[in-house]
Amino acid sequence: WLLFFHCFVAVVPPEMNNQTDVTEFIFLGFSNHPNLQSLFFLVFLVIYLTTLFGNTLIIMATRVSPALHIPMYYFLSNLSFLDICYSSTTIPGMLVNFFQEKKTISYEGCLSQIFFLVTCAGTEGVLLAAMAYDRYVAICHPLQYPVLMSVKVCVCLVSGSWLCGLVNSMTHTVLATTLTLCGPNQISHFLCDIPFVLKLSCSDTSLNEFVLHVASATIGLSPCLFTAVSYILIISAILRIPSAQGRSKAFSTCASHLTVVIIFFGTANFNYDRPNVGYNLDMDILVSVLFCVGTPMSNPIIYSLRNKEIKSVLRKLAKECWFSSEISG
Repeated sequence: WLLFFHCFVAVVPPEMNNQTDVTEFIFLGFSNHPNLQSLFFLVFLVIYLTTLFGNTLIIMATRVSPALHIPMYYFLSNLSFLDICYSSTTIPGMLVNFFQEKKTISYEGCLSQIFFLVTCAGTEGVLLAAMAYDRYVAICHPLQYPVLMSVKVCVCLVSGSWLCGLVNSMTHTVLATTLTLCGPNQISHFLCDIPFVLKLSCSDTSLNEFVLHVASATIGLSPCLFTAVSYILIISAILRIPSAQGRSKAFSTCASHLTVVIIFFGTANFNYDRPNVGYNLDMDILVSVLFCVGTPMSNPIIYSLRNKEIKSVLRKLAKECWFSSEISG
């Protein structure tokens, strides 16, 4: 990915590159708590390791168990891989900066972080909408499910999700290279994101802002609305099931995904669309941590706690590992 990004930046036309005086950015996030840097490091290290471990377990479980070789878990394994990429975009740099007196990132590093951050966020929103469609077909059109959710369709939905995220990210990154940055170079946050860079620009940002609003509507709002409509139809179909046991079983198949959807779109909306009245740096950091760091960690926890099939496979894997260690011991 890094090689791809540097190749991508290299082919940007020279006339589109900005003449910037800024060669690095200084992060102000967490800097107002100098005595807590070691604690912050420990907390985020635990979060990162939990994210890597949990999502890797989900990927392994969906690969080794034939019972999980169905569209629902194909999407879930892709979501887990995406969450690993998402958290790896921000947390490793944060961990390093906790031991630096001046928390900096290079101009190229900032553009790289924007590229990967926007790619992962956009892809996850579209992928969650694709997973909602999968649940809609499974519950509302079960007889047509093998046809409507064939292997080819699933691959196209996942590929389309990544394509949407990449195209959106490329557009914003190319436009960011056209900005003139002549100082200051301080970002009141712990990561680089498009709105923060726009605030530092001393050139016209109207095109960037227009594209940002269009992307918010297409990549942000559209998947959210699609998912909401899908679950309205799903819930109405579940309520028409005559038996309580049938309703409970049907709802259990989408409860984990619904929880993840609420957390992702809820924190995303609060992160990007909350009012600026009464701005507080600590609150701003907390909200972004919940969105960029908390969401990738919570997804495997939610699926492992609420999904019986995942729990069963993970228990089986744990027993096999324990049995193998006993034999080798």
